[in-house]
Amino acid sequence: MPKRAVAVIIAGFFTLFIAFAVRYAYGMLLPEMLQNLRMSKTEAGVIYSSYFIAYTIFSPLLGLLADRYDVRTILTIFVAILGTGAFLMSTSSSVLNASLFFTLAGIGHSACWVPVVALIQRWVSDKRRGMALSFTDLGSGLGIVVWSLVLPVIVAAYDWRRGWMSLGVMAFLVALLNYLSVRSPPEDQPTIQGSEQDGVSTEPFRKTYMKLFIDAKFWLIGISYLLLSFTVLIPYTFLSTYAVEGLGAPYERATKLISLMGIMGIIGKLILGTLSDTWGRIRIMMTCCALLTLGSLGMAYSKGLFNLTLTTALFGLGYGAIWPVYAAAARDYFSKNVAGSVVGLWTLLLGIGSIISPILSGWAIDMTGSYSSAFFLALAAAGIAFLLLVPITKIKMGTNPHI
Repeated sequence: MPKRAVAVIIAGFFTLFIAFAVRYAYGMLLPEMLQNLRMSKTEAGVIYSSYFIAYTIFSPLLGLLADRYDVRTILTIFVAILGTGAFLMSTSSSVLNASLFFTLAGIGHSACWVPVVALIQRWVSDKRRGMALSFTDLGSGLGIVVWSLVLPVIVAAYDWRRGWMSLGVMAFLVALLNYLSVRSPPEDQPTIQGSEQDGVSTEPFRKTYMKLFIDAKFWLIGISYLLLSFTVLIPYTFLSTYAVEGLGAPYERATKLISLMGIMGIIGKLILGTLSDTWGRIRIMMTCCALLTLGSLGMAYSKGLFNLTLTTALFGLGYGAIWPVYAAAARDYFSKNVAGSVVGLWTLLLGIGSIISPILSGWAIDMTGSYSSAFFLALAAAGIAFLLLVPITKIKMGTNPHI
């Protein structure tokens, strides 16, 4: 593997490290923010959803840009925007300004997944694609694990505001790393006027989208992705708060549930992500759905911290492999030249699920007075996602290679 490819993978690793740390730090810091800002669970969901509204709007655009323009500039600028949003979260004084600041962070994060996976898929061979993406996506898991351990220490020594400041500073450092390390593959250099052989699409956006929109497998996989994003975000938003308010766990113990979910996610990425190269993406995707369904069921019925810990571990194992395996599936069922566009559109669907999830689950908790209602919503979404993938098992990889 070329040295520059290794440098790009490392930069991608740290981009996901900070992006997903910011994304899921909200759930870690939420128990402290709830007290300080005096907001309801629904209002807490609105703040989180503002992040995903911005993420959803900008992700398809970034997917298209990643197929056509210099990813180095994209990753440098947008990671800096992510850091600015995270840093400003430390100044939040109301639901409104917190929503605005987290919207800015969501804009930054929109470039921290699709362009990264699209670029890495151009740098590595098909035989190493699942492994390379799984390694890069370890950054997201480690980001969650590391910051779930660091943030409680920062909160204990200072407060939740200093936690957001620390995340912002880290994002600025990663933006600098991207500027120094990221490059497009040599064959992509003549990109703007490139050809299909360059691995970069010159087809008009509209034509690319129309081909995808009439493809059944695009929608079956994409909607399952939406439902899984809905499922995943519920525990990442309210699991720590449930442990504190519902089970009486100390704040430090509650945040360790997020750490456990991240650790098990790493194991899932390494094992299931790598196995997807030989077992098939769809089989692994369905395995993830089944694990999330069982984990959500366990969370809904957990009455003690020990049982909640076990089911959180099961949920984390299924959660971990979702993102790299779905990204790799874009190249299995669609051509290399539109992989970034496919992942970008799937990320749009993912964002829709992520927007709805915190608000609906927060509202369900406020209305019923029970966190179990939110976890049942997660269970239903994961189960339907599993069923949507069943027809894909009958479709051979590499069909419709012109799309």
